[in-house]
Amino acid sequence: MGGPTRVVVADFEEPGWDYGVLRSPYHDFHRANGAKFCVYNGRLMPVSQKIDRLDGYRVLRQSVGLFDTGERPIEIAGPDALAFCNRIFARDVSGLRPGRATYGLLLYPDGGILCDGILMRLAEDRFWYVQADGPVYSWFIAHSQGLKVRISDPQSWVAQVQGPRALDVLAAACDAPLTEPFGYFGVTTATMGGQKVVLSRTGWTAEVGFEFYTLPDQPGYDGPALWRHILKAGKPFGIEVCGLDSMDIRRIEAGIMNNVSDMDETMSPFQAGLGGFIKMDGPDFIGKAALGNADRGVLVHGLRCPSGEPLIGGTLQSRGQLIGRVSAAAWSPLYGAGVAIIRLADARHLQAADVTVQCRDGNAYPATIVALPMYDLEKRIPRGQDTGIPDIPRARDAKAPVPAN
Repeated sequence: MGGPTRVVVADFEEPGWDYGVLRSPYHDFHRANGAKFCVYNGRLMPVSQKIDRLDGYRVLRQSVGLFDTGERPIEIAGPDALAFCNRIFARDVSGLRPGRATYGLLLYPDGGILCDGILMRLAEDRFWYVQADGPVYSWFIAHSQGLKVRISDPQSWVAQVQGPRALDVLAAACDAPLTEPFGYFGVTTATMGGQKVVLSRTGWTAEVGFEFYTLPDQPGYDGPALWRHILKAGKPFGIEVCGLDSMDIRRIEAGIMNNVSDMDETMSPFQAGLGGFIKMDGPDFIGKAALGNADRGVLVHGLRCPSGEPLIGGTLQSRGQLIGRVSAAAWSPLYGAGVAIIRLADARHLQAADVTVQCRDGNAYPATIVALPMYDLEKRIPRGQDTGIPDIPRARDAKAPVPAN
């Protein structure tokens, strides 16, 4: 057998079977930039770009990166929009003010995780849920019956500007200064290059940054022009288009989980380490009853391995006993070590001794189970309270023992 591989999608100048997959409004740029894609929410998401993944990580940590991501916004609107949200999300969102966002977790009736994402309140009776990969639209339609609420797809595409200079790019890209304070998890609208967009002070990197959402139904909408405008605004600040592989390194360090791979329907939010987001004393929500007797043992943790890059799907062992598997992994230039998110078979394995992890070269190396996030527990970096710039080596100097694919 050969070494580890992964399946990604390339873009070809030819017709053929291509149904059910949506392209970004920025797709032509990615194709010219040599991107390769995965399919996420039925959308092509560029996991790689021309820039090396380790240099992309350095850009993200030291200046600013532009990322085209595949989350899908779904609109919830109408007189019963709030009642619907309190039925469907595993927390009371009554206190969420217009112009603010919060983490939104969806559960199945048995307490298993269906999906997660960011819930934004755009107006008293209007929300957007920016979902990770999962069957959310159909779930919303099914559970909106009997309520005065409209579930719709605004056809919006999400991209992210992340890194220490992200807010400088924001100020340069907006046609006029934002009139309200735009703090962490804030939501607002703005005009960029003559186009109206929705903005949120969120991201998938735990760096300071923002996300911008296209509004295709607005007059003058032009996706490629918006992309060029952001790049022009960011040029003085060193902006570079980076692949999701670069973002993946940082989100592993930050303990930001990916739905379906790091967590899924087989585990409760407590087992995924998300118990802090569950409010059992609020309104009833789907899955709440099952959580009363749910196992509180946490199965999802971090891992560091100085000798190799853990293999996604690779085994985790303790003195010959299988204790878990790797669900996400990368080489961290910051630590000079492999980093991973792992799923233990049993919460008691957290105390296991002599842990080894299977790495990309096929060998098993000593590793240490660590807490998530690996640093910045109080989220001072994305809040803009910690503005220090870490020393990150360039890709050619990073001691990655296994080259990137």
